[in-house]
Amino acid sequence: MIDVLLADDQALVRGGFRALVDSEPDMRVVAEAATGDDAVSLALKHLPDVVLMDIRMPGADGLAATRRIAADPRAAGVHVVVVTTFELDEYVTEAIRAGATGFLVKDTEPADLVRAVRVAASGEALLSPSVTRRLLARVAGAARDVPAPPGLDELTPREREVLVEVAGGLANDEIARKLYLSESTVKTHVSRVLTKLAARDRAQLVVVAYESGLVRPGWDGEL
Repeated sequence: MIDVLLADDQALVRGGFRALVDSEPDMRVVAEAATGDDAVSLALKHLPDVVLMDIRMPGADGLAATRRIAADPRAAGVHVVVVTTFELDEYVTEAIRAGATGFLVKDTEPADLVRAVRVAASGEALLSPSVTRRLLARVAGAARDVPAPPGLDELTPREREVLVEVAGGLANDEIARKLYLSESTVKTHVSRVLTKLAARDRAQLVVVAYESGLVRPGWDGEL
């Protein structure tokens, strides 16, 4: 079973998510939180596979709660997916830096939310080309210049190619097909890129790719 924690200050939103999650045979809601502080305490108590975390909540907001969960070694297996709206685009990179595996928008289709929970529970970042690239491109276009991380210069040409495709929202099997590599080889490259860039997960790789200029708004897929 995939255990899910719902963190949102709106009971109606939590109720909708609960009905959807509990209707799946392989998922269950183990707890609900209406504040960021409660989200942290319940996450550490239940150690769910996935936390669906709202950003704006009383007390500690979702970003602060995500940082606290991600920083606690007891919650190493807890994957936080921040739930946001288009009006909160400016929080996307901050959420990922805080340790979120990815994010959803509140008008996500039910089937996409269920898929997102499964993707997050498997340890993969939730990086759909249709949402993540558009939002991060918008954030990157408005952001100030950020110095490239030192590890970027240590990447091989092939590792840079893989990083670009990760930033494009492609999964390992899709990258393998596009670059004519085996999936195991792609996994090895992704692992090395994560290590060299000191990134927590693939979601943080997307931020690095945009902020360093390796991928830019309007990117056409060419290095």
